[in-house]
Amino acid sequence: MRTPSKHILLIDDEDDIREVAAMSLETVAGWRVTCASSGVEGVKLAEDARPDAILLDVMMPDQDGPQILRLLRQNANTKGIPVLFLTAKVQAIERQRLKEIGASGTLAKPFDPMRLADEIAQTLGW
Repeated sequence: MRTPSKHILLIDDEDDIREVAAMSLETVAGWRVTCASSGVEGVKLAEDARPDAILLDVMMPDQDGPQILRLLRQNANTKGIPVLFLTAKVQAIERQRLKEIGASGTLAKPFDPMRLADEIAQTLGW
């Protein structure tokens, strides 16, 4: 499934996750990917770049994903950007909790690099 070119902001503190996800989305889907290694950097990039969607790690040092989502939702420039959480905790209760705080969806870590773009597109209805 080929979705018209999108711009994705990936916020994750793990270098290897950022590298694999970015390579996957760029190569498989032809999307543009901007990466941030911290929530603070991610919020600034989201405000400046206005991506089509944000992939956000749940567990990061300093500020976790839910804290970053709150900051994004409080900002007029970023409040409408869909946010998908990346998490190893994929139980239904956790997915529901993340949905309740404003997530557009949750994707499991580890993810299949060949299917990541399709999972994003399917979750967001692209």
